[in-house]
Amino acid sequence: MTRIILAICLITSILSSAACVNKGANSTTSTGDTIKVGVFMPMTGGTATFGISSVNAFKLAADEVNKAGGINGKQIELVVEDTRSEASEAATVVSRLVTQSKVVALLGEVGSSRSIAAAPIAQSNSIPMLTPSSTNPEVTQKGDFIFRSCFIDPVQGKAIATFAATKLNAKKAAILVDKKNDYSVGLAKYISETFKSLGGEIVVEQAYQEGDSDFNGQLTAIKGSNPEVIFVPGYYTEVGLIAQQARKQGITVPLVGGDGWDSAKLYEIGKEALEGSYFSNHYSVEDPDPKVQKFVADYKAKYSATPDALAATAYDAALIMFDAIKRANSTDGKMIRDALKQTKDFPGVTGTINFNENRDAVKPILMIKVGKGGKYEVADKVLTN
Repeated sequence: MTRIILAICLITSILSSAACVNKGANSTTSTGDTIKVGVFMPMTGGTATFGISSVNAFKLAADEVNKAGGINGKQIELVVEDTRSEASEAATVVSRLVTQSKVVALLGEVGSSRSIAAAPIAQSNSIPMLTPSSTNPEVTQKGDFIFRSCFIDPVQGKAIATFAATKLNAKKAAILVDKKNDYSVGLAKYISETFKSLGGEIVVEQAYQEGDSDFNGQLTAIKGSNPEVIFVPGYYTEVGLIAQQARKQGITVPLVGGDGWDSAKLYEIGKEALEGSYFSNHYSVEDPDPKVQKFVADYKAKYSATPDALAATAYDAALIMFDAIKRANSTDGKMIRDALKQTKDFPGVTGTINFNENRDAVKPILMIKVGKGGKYEVADKVLTN
């Protein structure tokens, strides 16, 4: 109950109009009637479902704040650009958001490769950028204006490998990695390191790249090595096909992956071939926490869809950014950055969120089992530090 009260108090604080707004040059009331926040997400391309659910959640958060009076009396205006699931396009649209749209802050991207491409532009223009779901460590290494409200791959990779070794009792594992994807390569590295440190053996590693549809050659090599688990740190678009083809080859061991699996399309593509496999994630729609259930109900009511984990992380990221702008009482990038750094114990739907010295979120990780009919079941919960 205390968490619920804290959450209500915090959101009330974000939503309320401040009575004592600073009227100086950096005040959010100095010019205009809106606060422009740039959004860059993959609305088309290979990871479009991630982008669409994230933008939906951003809009849900902004609508809630705006209906309650906005930030210090101003309405939030989201300026949305499509990265088309391409790193080069992410850099292009972020440049446009900064130089032409004159946004005061940035929310995006989901993919680590795209966030890595965009971050230097935000940094060089002193515009705070908060990614809700890019987990590669390199993202926030681009500068002190770059933040993330999700866990990072070293932490996620450790959780995945530890789960496979201790809960699934696996001693031999195979890895199937997307060699052209920073997220996949980084996560595979940390999974491998941790699994070996726990006494496990990586018996074979195979590669593919985003857009591939035939994985039979790689799976034949994997089958011959007799692994007890197959790590697939990739995106749902390929994972579903990999699962189908693995089962057709008679491979019955669990597939285990990361948060890139989470999409309504995952089970639609992989169907029952995915049942009994596992992936790490940010939250579960089955969480009984009233805060989570309210978010799920509100999202369903607005979009007639169940929010995936990327929607949940986006919702949290938006409210964190809006809260920082309110506390900064300014649209100045440096002041918003400083307010973001001071975020403490934010009661998100994905857990209580803090930023460490690297501006990475410290928060829980869930291990999810794909059950019968594609139902997600919480298999384990890992508290990070």
